[in-house]
Amino acid sequence: MRVMNAALEPWQWDESTWRGHVQHVRAGRRLAPKSWPGGARMAVALSFDSDHETIPLRDAETSPGKLSQGEFGSRVGAPRIMRLLATRTLPATFFMPAVSALLHPDEVRGYIQAGHELGIHGWIHERNQQLRPEDERELALRAADALEKLAGVRAVGVRTPSWDFSGATLRIIRELGLLYDSSLMADDDAYEIVEEGEPTGIVEIPVEWIRDDAPYFSMERYTALRPYTPPRGVLTIWRDEFDRAYAEGGLFQLTMHPHVIGHRSRIAVLEELLDHISSHADVWYATHADIARYVLRNASAD
Repeated sequence: MRVMNAALEPWQWDESTWRGHVQHVRAGRRLAPKSWPGGARMAVALSFDSDHETIPLRDAETSPGKLSQGEFGSRVGAPRIMRLLATRTLPATFFMPAVSALLHPDEVRGYIQAGHELGIHGWIHERNQQLRPEDERELALRAADALEKLAGVRAVGVRTPSWDFSGATLRIIRELGLLYDSSLMADDDAYEIVEEGEPTGIVEIPVEWIRDDAPYFSMERYTALRPYTPPRGVLTIWRDEFDRAYAEGGLFQLTMHPHVIGHRSRIAVLEELLDHISSHADVWYATHADIARYVLRNASAD
């Protein structure tokens, strides 16, 4: 992990300093297969971050009002999502903070029983860059163990809370022996993570804020954060993202949250998006883990 010299401004760094920060974690070879399973043209990876009450708890927000927003995710949002996926027989990956999983153990077991993937998502949705490396490591290992105990299966992938990837995060991911990460944004398609110029063998299933429901739909009463984009406007963005991925024969990855997408007017957007995707016959729906395994085995040498 590289440590900044707090006595210097970035414009005062020498070349080895700024170049070192940039080269610490980079995108390596693109893991874009020439074909997808069953002759599919492209892959779709649906994911849901089941944060629930951990968003306010992380910030020591303990008022019943704030916690009730998270409770909606477990009480209404997640069941609504599960019914939608079951109706269409679609797999998904659920990333869950350990505290959220401990609060809702039946939900964890429900994901596994339905054939979905459970991924690591921190302990209490902590901000990694505000932690000491040793604390980040301890929370990550504790979270992995807690999820395994509840789910009966060891997670093979991680999404850092808020995609907050610190200088120590990759080292921790490697220590955990994980197959993939889904927190970085260097490509549209999967790629291999490189550390200090060396390939790691870890797959990145890249995310992007434009393919995340929270930036469009979040609301904070005492700040300027408002859902300025109408739901059907978000549908247009996501549909365009899918259409271009389909044209390129690539990967369409989507990040959602039960306490966000689970509301009536928002789940309608997801339903319409899935209707649009289903009009294309040659699409492979898969968990993040299945995509990571497949691209590692079948990535083009080009």
